[in-house]
Amino acid sequence: MTVGTLEDGIRADDQRLYGIVIRMFVKDHPPPHFHALYDEFRARVAIASGELVDGELPPRAARLVREWTSVHRAELEANWERAERMEAIQPIEPLP
Repeated sequence: MTVGTLEDGIRADDQRLYGIVIRMFVKDHPPPHFHALYDEFRARVAIASGELVDGELPPRAARLVREWTSVHRAELEANWERAERMEAIQPIEPLP
């Protein structure tokens, strides 16, 4: 599957949301999270809250990631479980 954008939704393990790269790794350590990369900024984002676990994103990027996480929390949790079982991650719709 090719890399998408947040306009396209989440695909495989590397997606983009308005220029923000979203990654989820198989067998990653708890708590359930994904990685967000934007230009030189890097952060781990908690699926449960949408808040940054560590790292840094510009305010607008952090807001978009929180909003997207809130809308798609159940899908992100399901993808985390799939990744833990080393199964394919399912696409997630972009922000409207």
